[in-house]
Amino acid sequence: MDIKTFVKSVEGELYALLKDLCHIPAPSYKEDARAQYCKKWLCDLGAEGVYTDKAKNVIFPYNCQGSNDITAVVAHTDTVFSDLEPMPYKEEDGKIFCPGVGDDTASLAVMLMCIKYMLKSSVIPQKGILFVCNSCEEGLGNLLGTRTFMEEYKGRIKQFISFDSNIELIADRCVGSHRYKVSFLTPGGHSYLEFPGTSAIHAAAKVINKIYSLQLPQKPGEKTTLNVGIVEGGTSVNTIAQSASILCEYRSTDVECLEYMKKEYFKIFEEANQENVKVLVECVGERPCADKLDPEKQKALAEKCREIIERVVKTEVEFESSSTDCNIPLSLGIPAVCVGVYRGSKMHTREEYIIKDSVISGLEVGISLLSELTE
Repeated sequence: MDIKTFVKSVEGELYALLKDLCHIPAPSYKEDARAQYCKKWLCDLGAEGVYTDKAKNVIFPYNCQGSNDITAVVAHTDTVFSDLEPMPYKEEDGKIFCPGVGDDTASLAVMLMCIKYMLKSSVIPQKGILFVCNSCEEGLGNLLGTRTFMEEYKGRIKQFISFDSNIELIADRCVGSHRYKVSFLTPGGHSYLEFPGTSAIHAAAKVINKIYSLQLPQKPGEKTTLNVGIVEGGTSVNTIAQSASILCEYRSTDVECLEYMKKEYFKIFEEANQENVKVLVECVGERPCADKLDPEKQKALAEKCREIIERVVKTEVEFESSSTDCNIPLSLGIPAVCVGVYRGSKMHTREEYIIKDSVISGLEVGISLLSELTE
């Protein structure tokens, strides 16, 4: 079937699918209901061999048997929001508003409809496509879903496409990161009687100050950042805090810069560990940078995606660096790009929205990419 004809014929179905998915809460590690919906949807469609793995990935290996030249195509099921009740959903002025609607629910809906096109049109990828509704992409999910299926299909995946962005953007470089929960334990005490006792909050504050005083590595063409995102602790206004904790991170597009930041962070943590201050450090997230990657193969994949998207949407596409599921294949030397299939804004906020009809163009983009990249 002609792609444009198919896209037009399923427009209403795509919107209905997107609305259904938006109404299913899916925090990282708690994507069960959304995963069950996706698996049932695929089985009802007639997809054969669909299964859910131990990481709650819903996997459809399409003609992958015996192939070691598979294209992995993914869209993640989780959102950044911890809500376990349905999110507020509304349509207004040509927009769809819902927390998580763009990141990554719209992409998930588009990928599912791409599968429908391929099955209904009897398009059989000769080298196989591994479709994955994957879990735990966001935040402290730490890319668990992608780590899991990449290990299962180790040595068989040759290129990787993630649907997870605005339609005018392609992430062709990955941003690595290390994330830590740092806990501070002190004797504490009464704020008057024990003054000036050692405060866990004060200890945490001094560490935070040192983190923000760090000199970031300067390497041409690379970017490194740092952040303290959450600070917790204390008992009351009249208590010298016995405990406090921070969640902190650093990011970089470069492996050497990540290692430099790790050394500097741990130097600060070790200096804070004193007689009356016990410092406990837990690594809660680690996203790798690209490693041992053939730059020509990566460039070829990125440029091919750019050419296809620009041809469909008639607008210029920009390249960017980002932290996505692509971090895992790129760290393994496998060409990977993150592409967009919608237009929207306010990602990771309660005000998130997408332009409603942009997912129609996104579906055409998705089908075109899969058709041409797996020929």
